[in-house]
Formats: sequence, structure tokens, C-alpha cells
Amino acid sequence: MSYRNLEEYNIEVTNEVKERYSKIIDEIGEDTSREGLVKTPERAAKAMQFLTQGYDQDPVEILKGAMFAESYDDMVIIKDIELYSLCEHHMLPFFGKAHVAYIPNGHIVGLSKIPRVVDVFARRLQVQERLTHDILECLNDTLKPKGVAVVIEASHMCMMMRGVQKQNSVTTTSGFRGQFEKIETRNEFLKLVSSNLS
Repeated sequence: MSYRNLEEYNIEVTNEVKERYSKIIDEIGEDTSREGLVKTPERAAKAMQFLTQGYDQDPVEILKGAMFAESYDDMVIIKDIELYSLCEHHMLPFFGKAHVAYIPNGHIVGLSKIPRVVDVFARRLQVQERLTHDILECLNDTLKPKGVAVVIEASHMCMMMRGVQKQNSVTTTSGFRGQFEKIETRNEFLKLVSSNLS
């Protein structure tokens, strides 16, 4: 089926997902005609589209649109980038923060673009390990810096609400490229964000 524009496509997808949510609610034994649930399938469909909008966004273009020639070659760190994602195993949320650093190599990037890149990859069905890798490799391949570092701390509802039900567990993942593979550079980065790390 062809669509005239993105809005028409989104309306069609919303309607299809809405119908599927309606069937799921029926299957679990609820009444979709009940007042509190009448609009729930549509709300859930729109929420799912929002939470997975990263599939429609290009993180490379986001970075390339704000790269500037600059001789600065010291570490740039953005700490405490809030992130919200969906675990691909149970489609339950995981959320936390990312700490990202890079060492420029002739170019810097607009500071707001790095959190946007985090959001693009987070707004997809993910596992935390791949999310860390996706952000790291995108920055490394696009900016071609002297080094990149990414640390993510997150709490996973699939561990907190179901399964082992460990409400206070936090998962930390990390990735390093270039100069951050040197222990002294890595330690400098970790020291600068250590007040944030659990």
C-alpha cells in the first residue's frame, strides 16, 4: 500500500496498532467498552509510536548537521543525559542516564546533538549493551574524534516488576574507543563522572 505522505502513513499505523491493542485487552479478560478503557487502545498505539520514533530518525544526519571546524582537542563530557527505552525482550521500559565524552579531532559538534543521538537509539526496542555500542560507534564513525567514551546506568522494569523483582538493581555498561582505551584517559573520564556513578 502506498501513502501520499508521512502523516497518512502514521494515521494508518496508529489505527492498525490500535486494533491490536484492543484485541490484547480483550484477550486478557478486560472489557474495551468500559469507560476507562474506551480510548486506551488509541492512547497505547500513539504512545508506542512515540517510544519507537527512533526508527524514523537518522543519528548520523543529526550530527553532520552541527559539526564545526575547531582546534579544541581536550575532552568534552556531557553527563546525566536522561534516557528512556524499551527492553526488546519484554517490551517493558528501562530508564537511566548516559555519560558521553569525546576528544575532538578538528571538529566539534553542537552539544545538544549528543543527547539527541542518545534519544534516537533509545527510542527503539533495545538491550542496554547494544544501546551503549550504538551510541559509541555512531559518534566514533561520524565525528572521527581522537576518542569516545560512553557509560550508561539504567534500571530495568523487567527485573523490577517481574522475574527476580529486584527493585534496587542498576545495570552499568560502558564502551571506549581511541584515546579512551588508554587507562589514564579512561580514568580521567571516570573520575570526572564518578560523582554520578552508582
